[in-house]
Amino acid sequence: MAGSTFGSRIKVTTWGESHGEALGVVIDGFPAGLELCEEDIQVYLDRRKPGQSKFTTARAEGDKVEILSGVFEGYTTGTPISLMVRNMDQHSKDYGDIATTFRPGHADYGFYEKFGRRDYRGGGRSSGRETIGRVAAGAICAKLLKELGIEVFAYTKQIGDIKVNEFQLGERDLNPLAMPDANAAKKAQEYLEACMLNKDSAGGIVECVIIGAPAGLGEPVFEKLDAKLAQALVSIGAVKGVEIGDGFGVVTTTGSINNDEFYVSSNGVAKDTNHSGGILGGISDGDDIIVRAAIKPTPSIAQKQHTVNEKMEEVDIEIHGRHDPIVVPRAVVVVEAMCAITICDAILGHMTDRVDYIKEFYKI
Repeated sequence: MAGSTFGSRIKVTTWGESHGEALGVVIDGFPAGLELCEEDIQVYLDRRKPGQSKFTTARAEGDKVEILSGVFEGYTTGTPISLMVRNMDQHSKDYGDIATTFRPGHADYGFYEKFGRRDYRGGGRSSGRETIGRVAAGAICAKLLKELGIEVFAYTKQIGDIKVNEFQLGERDLNPLAMPDANAAKKAQEYLEACMLNKDSAGGIVECVIIGAPAGLGEPVFEKLDAKLAQALVSIGAVKGVEIGDGFGVVTTTGSINNDEFYVSSNGVAKDTNHSGGILGGISDGDDIIVRAAIKPTPSIAQKQHTVNEKMEEVDIEIHGRHDPIVVPRAVVVVEAMCAITICDAILGHMTDRVDYIKEFYKI
């Protein structure tokens, strides 16, 4: 199976299935000398683990990370970093009734057609638990970025038609929906409770803001920074759309409004506005990088649905087991992690973009 590796200078390869023995990640190309321990990674994994509220699956997983390689005496060594999280609470029997049936909204049919077989237990490789490896790798990249003065911050911007109207610092981590607006969070919880009563699910939008990234990150053609961010986010299973800056809103504006005018500030070139979302021509312009991911409603719902099975028979199914009525709150840290990996990769690439950078490094 190809396609489990992301990145150029830093290569992140995730492995494992939802109901296998464990899941994990190998990070190759990460520089030596970053102080790192399991707790640095665990705080990120704790944000995505299940069972933290009534709006997440009741699957009881501690998601405790183990560092297997690449760290010695508390510092990264420059060799591949291997991380593992063991599965502890698999209920594979919950999936016995759908072993040969394609669930609507899932990857079941595509997997079956591609490989001729599939791991039906929780979706196997296509399960949301695959993101454990992404989050673990993102935690390490985010720590390096912080040492460079770059902050990556994601949050729930919208659930259903309920949007964050007032950004309240610190509120994101005080409610189960990761919304930095207490009033919006309250309304969203009421909306989700109604969905749950109807045996239904909901979607939403996660926004990520990257503060402090320098100008010059990214490549101008196929490896554009916004293209890499879009790839990183669309590779998350539940994401169906990505916006940079004003995104689809640019279709209703004009060039005179959409263009961000430059001026000289005490720190160099700056902009009056940020419609570009911090990226122009595929290259960062020094402003905050703003990216949003649209996340679909959880496809595993308890309502009766019509589908087909492997014998090409039309059947009705009811999905049992433990599922999130909404994946958006747990996806916040996944979006954050993928953005951190992408920016970290671009930072390392930018170091060799100019001869004067190389001369400065080697003190020539």
